Amino acid sequence: MLLLHLSDVDEASWAAKLKSALAPYPVVQRGDDFDPAEVRYIFVWKPKPEAFDGLSGLKAILSLGAGVDALLKHPNLPDAPIVRFVDADLSQRMSDYVVAHVTMHHRLYTRFRADQKARRWSQLYPPAASETTVGIMGMGVLGQDAAERLKPLGFTLRSWSRTPKQIEGVEGFAGMETFDAFLGGTDILVNLLPLTPETTGILNYETFGKLRRDRLDGGPVIVNAARGGHQREADIVKALGDGTLGAASLDVFETEPLPATSPLWGIENCYVTPHIAAISNEATGVAYFSRIIHEHEAGKPLVNVVDRGRGY
Repeated sequence: MLLLHLSDVDEASWAAKLKSALAPYPVVQRGDDFDPAEVRYIFVWKPKPEAFDGLSGLKAILSLGAGVDALLKHPNLPDAPIVRFVDADLSQRMSDYVVAHVTMHHRLYTRFRADQKARRWSQLYPPAASETTVGIMGMGVLGQDAAERLKPLGFTLRSWSRTPKQIEGVEGFAGMETFDAFLGGTDILVNLLPLTPETTGILNYETFGKLRRDRLDGGPVIVNAARGGHQREADIVKALGDGTLGAASLDVFETEPLPATSPLWGIENCYVTPHIAAISNEATGVAYFSRIIHEHEAGKPLVNVVDRGRGY
């Protein structure tokens, strides 16, 4: 039996499509009459505290999100394998966001928007893409896809991750001992890291001060489309104000929704979007998770299982 426990999404729609894809395998929702002990899989998004009560026969937890940092903090999380959502459509949407904001900053949008507002004709030519280095933090599925989308545009690319990654056309850095060297050659810093205790708060004033400063007019730029817990927003406000950063694109925040009192809303060189960089597509999600259940019930191993020790 598959139990759905989805908050802030259309659970009924997901249930109807999963019932069709998995038939005759039973699919239930929280309000249905069922025996919790018969549940073998639970499909979750923002599960409530009681989500896992009575699920003594659980084989796997299926997570609608690609990131599982919040799920891993659930106070009653069972000791069952967690399968995260890995999907080409999700990767494409995230890369769309990354490419849009990287190219916007590379073409000095903040500078020319200010010129337009001031009715000022000032011809400053942006550097070529090949003269601009994009540093991607996090080289999992999303990071690698973003690199592949940026590569044909001619950017110089580098990456930083926990373990070494060999990717053609991308200069790789791994481990904290290489972090400063990675930052020192980066003009546009893109964060796609998983949120772990080690990466919490990594986007801070000290990090910003180590970015390269002689390529982009106005200073280096950050793009955060990963998790709000990665950033220290007071540090971002300070860095944007004193020129340590030339601009920032933020899709995630320490508190969501971003409070109306946040100074980030009013900063001209800060681009705020309401956590919309990528969303799990219902059609591809149903195909992905129904396939996982069918294959696991047939004796095949689960795929894309979270390493709880690493946090992703």
